Amino acid sequence: MIGRLNHVAIVVPDLAAAAQMYKNMLGASVTQPVPLPDQGVTTVFVELPNTKIELLHPLGEDSAIEKFLRNNPSGGMHHVCYEVADIDWAIDQLVTKGARVLGSGKPSIGAHGLPVVFLHPKDFCGTLIELEEHQNQTGH
Repeated sequence: MIGRLNHVAIVVPDLAAAAQMYKNMLGASVTQPVPLPDQGVTTVFVELPNTKIELLHPLGEDSAIEKFLRNNPSGGMHHVCYEVADIDWAIDQLVTKGARVLGSGKPSIGAHGLPVVFLHPKDFCGTLIELEEHQNQTGH
């Protein structure tokens, strides 16, 4: 069902400082910050040869990321994102097997402009999972 690892998301207390650290200390290519008001985050992607790191910072006081940062003031890993060929099919399969899809249970548009859903961390060894639809994935 899942395809390649798309990204690992890390919540950071200072987005500009984190982006500069990845760029200057590690020599990574870093995108410009993109505010995503619907998701309550500002995001920066660190481009790697085989995947990406998503740096997340809260946007607005109602951001779920704000709560995460209050509980983890230094930041930390937030979620992993896997690609799927057909997100609706994946949701149906997962729900049938007992997994919980967060929010409305329906895909929303994520940072890459593609449909995404999040799966409850208690169903996946304590890890928040994001699924992102990619038409270039093969099979179910």
